[in-house]
Amino acid sequence: MSLLSSLRELNHEQRHTVLASFLGWTLDAFDYFLLTLVIVGVAQEFHTDNKAVTYGLFLTLAARPLGALIFGRLADRYGRRPVLMVDVILFSVFELATAFSTSLTMLLALRFLFGVAMGGEWGIGASLAMESIPPKSRGLVSGLLQSGYPCGFFLAALANWLLVDAIGWRGLFVVGALPAVLVLYIRRKVPESPVWQAGRHEHARADVWQAMRGHWKLFAYMIVLMCAFNAFSHGSQDMYHTFEEVNLHLPTGSGTAFVLVALLNLGALVGGLCFGAWSERVGRRKAMIIAALLAIPVIPLWMYGGSLWLLGLGAFLIQVMVQGAWGVVPTHLNELSPDAVRGTLPGFAYQLGNLLAAGTATVQTWLAHQHGGDFAWAMSLWIAVVAVVLALLVWLGPEARGVGFGEHRS
Repeated sequence: MSLLSSLRELNHEQRHTVLASFLGWTLDAFDYFLLTLVIVGVAQEFHTDNKAVTYGLFLTLAARPLGALIFGRLADRYGRRPVLMVDVILFSVFELATAFSTSLTMLLALRFLFGVAMGGEWGIGASLAMESIPPKSRGLVSGLLQSGYPCGFFLAALANWLLVDAIGWRGLFVVGALPAVLVLYIRRKVPESPVWQAGRHEHARADVWQAMRGHWKLFAYMIVLMCAFNAFSHGSQDMYHTFEEVNLHLPTGSGTAFVLVALLNLGALVGGLCFGAWSERVGRRKAMIIAALLAIPVIPLWMYGGSLWLLGLGAFLIQVMVQGAWGVVPTHLNELSPDAVRGTLPGFAYQLGNLLAAGTATVQTWLAHQHGGDFAWAMSLWIAVVAVVLALLVWLGPEARGVGFGEHRS
């Protein structure tokens, strides 16, 4: 089933829900990746080194579990739609405030608060979409939703390329406040999750500890799995632009640097859609394992291509595999989660995994500095090891492809 035919089978309201969830994750990622693109500029303005600025990435990732828990529980209790709107407004406000940082300390504090708001979006948006569509559409829509992440990265790179010389890094964060407009669309076009509405009285009474009875081992597994997934994605993306500047000696606003990042994100879009759709036929676990392992032979081309054309091909292919594996994650986690905590559990497990992997950029920077500033070596080693660990974790875990939602599994 193609993406277009699958989307055509959705009704009017379901399409709006999928689009809103996709845009929410796209704009969330756009706001996150802006900092990764201006690390050098921020460090220069505040008279510090690149490593100190990467703590902003660490704090954002570390704060996300708190946001996933807070907003996830609110979404399970009061509904996906209103909480999603509040969350989008908050992460847009904190993004705007970052533009007015007067010191590195203030910037780091605001990135932590941004991380709290960012932490709520993925889980709520994914549960809202997955609970609103037919089971046979989950794989394709999962890949589409997760493709919002590289789309956000692409938009951030585009904004950086077109605007940074004119408005500086502070101006980019002002642009990052635009996602707040999405709230108007959600309010007008997106209905509440039918699964949540059907069980709203039970959800209002549900206690998270009671709902999680018998599922704690699954929760622990999901956290470890998502740690590996986040180390995989952030390890291939967050320091890529710094690799361009330091190893390839490309200026931050150059067209060549933008083209490489664009190819990287195009690959991510293709991978998420293709492997997400493929998981409907071969299973969630098999699709994720194959994608993860296929990243390993691409590493030399990705980091050591030797020419810009080969580096571009490597950037494209590595993200086909990385985000190919990720494209299955939204539906996989939602299918594993009990109804009463679906607003909380997938996002909370995802963000706790993010917390465990939050030091990825900082560790990669440290590894590079131990080898004369060689980010290619550090990033290659990281992805090779994480790909193997991720494939093993997926192989050891469960799968619930096609499970019915609204059946109050316990």
